[in-house]
Amino acid sequence: MHPASPNTSAPDWWRNAVIYQVYPRSFADADGDGTGDLAGVRDRLPYLADLGVDALWFTPWYRSPQADGGYDVADYREIDPAYGTLADAEELIAAALGLGIRTVVDIVPNHVSSQHAWFQEALAAPPGHPARDRFWFHDGRGPGGAERPTDWTSSFGGDTWTRTTGPDGKPGQWYLHLFAPEQPDLNWAHPDVAAEHEAVLRFWYDRGAAGIRIDSASMLAKDPALPEVPEHPAPGAHPHFDRDEVHDVYRRWRKTADSYAEPRILIGEVWLEDTDRFVRYLRDDEMHMAFNFDFMSRPWDAEALAESIRSTLAAHAAVAAPPTWVLSNHDVTRPVTRYGREDSAFAFSAKRFGTPTDLALGARRARAAALLTAALPGVLYVYQGDELGLPEVEDLPLASLQDPMHFRSGGTDPGRDGCRVPLPWNATGPAYGFNTTGARTWLPQPDGWGDYAADAQRDDPDSFLNLYRQAIRLRRSEPALRGDAFAWTAATPGVLAFRRGDDLACVVNLGDAPAELPDHTAVLLASAPLTGGRLPQDTAVWLRTNPSTPE
Repeated sequence: MHPASPNTSAPDWWRNAVIYQVYPRSFADADGDGTGDLAGVRDRLPYLADLGVDALWFTPWYRSPQADGGYDVADYREIDPAYGTLADAEELIAAALGLGIRTVVDIVPNHVSSQHAWFQEALAAPPGHPARDRFWFHDGRGPGGAERPTDWTSSFGGDTWTRTTGPDGKPGQWYLHLFAPEQPDLNWAHPDVAAEHEAVLRFWYDRGAAGIRIDSASMLAKDPALPEVPEHPAPGAHPHFDRDEVHDVYRRWRKTADSYAEPRILIGEVWLEDTDRFVRYLRDDEMHMAFNFDFMSRPWDAEALAESIRSTLAAHAAVAAPPTWVLSNHDVTRPVTRYGREDSAFAFSAKRFGTPTDLALGARRARAAALLTAALPGVLYVYQGDELGLPEVEDLPLASLQDPMHFRSGGTDPGRDGCRVPLPWNATGPAYGFNTTGARTWLPQPDGWGDYAADAQRDDPDSFLNLYRQAIRLRRSEPALRGDAFAWTAATPGVLAFRRGDDLACVVNLGDAPAELPDHTAVLLASAPLTGGRLPQDTAVWLRTNPSTPE
């Protein structure tokens, strides 16, 4: 039964929502071809309703050659045939809303697929043709234009320019791609680019999407002079990252979102270390929220996490935007694996094959981290499978890897496929319930994957799944967890402790010994059993406290 159904008429529903990320390719496969699809998600909506989520964020489901997991979009108005049809998407959005669950779609404004009609038109056109002005075509440097226009580095590693070949077989101009060559960057100074994206937003808003998640949101604007990246660029002066003019795009998008009877929401993927620059995206005429990558990247350390919580709350308070909390996503090592490592922080540059982990320790910490994030004020994001306690699959056969980050690293980076393995729904049977045909899944599921299956956890009160279900239920039913009130309380070193409202406390022990608990009248939820009334290492607890209890 869906606990305390959300109020789907509340205009500010998003300020303390639980948003579940769906990677459609790996969620559920209804047609039995080994790839997840929208019909599979629709079939599993009761599971998501029972989990208690307020919204689903779908990574790109549009037509795509899948050079980068769908983030190379060929057509925003078509669903990729592997996932279904536009009618399937419309029916899924409506069916989810009927259960009180909204839908957020992914928009990738920095680039499109090299198979996009615009780019194919540009490739067929000669240098100087208007079709090329929607992208960043440029002559090369040096004799015969043989050198790249700049030495910018790709987000995936390697070069950011690829040279074209003319109809006569001779080398032509170069085009910019801050990611893979199959993802040419758009020129946001071109009116067609702005107009097309406004139309795409309305296309999906009109079909019931409650909002959009904006991929690589800080990377749209480029300096047309194409200077090299300085060693220490001044704020706003980087040639292709976090430039001031990008905010004009989001102000226009916010006006579009606000024009609907129920305003739509804008969610940014904004990787920025500079807090002052980060919150500029959250001003009241731009985005509603942005992902908190700082918290997700921190190690399992009380001081480090406390610092991130303090800075996050302070930064968001300055612009009255809700903070967001997330432990992983489709790009990041799953917490069960990450928290079991000697270095439990996350950095793309540190990913390597063969890094050891203690999965039992990681699972214990991931359970505690789930309660910590769920207790904080703001928006909680859950990546599919984290509620099952899935580990990163780190022994995928090399021949099965598909992520361009792996290939562009020269094979040193394992890439992101390990957190994208198809979910286990059943403890036994074909594909562990991902499909019913036994068709080979697009990424292989490891032996023992059924141990994490949803059906194996459903009736186990101590399972990961039920920990998440109870935490989400309490987030909705406890007034203190629905508000913004937050106050740190006294704690010993290695322990995080804070109050939410007058009568609820969260305590997390990241220290090296059991910790004493503050005075309380009841234990609402714990990530592991208490021992003798004390909080064990790597354990979190939510407590009912007496409002008159002194700190």
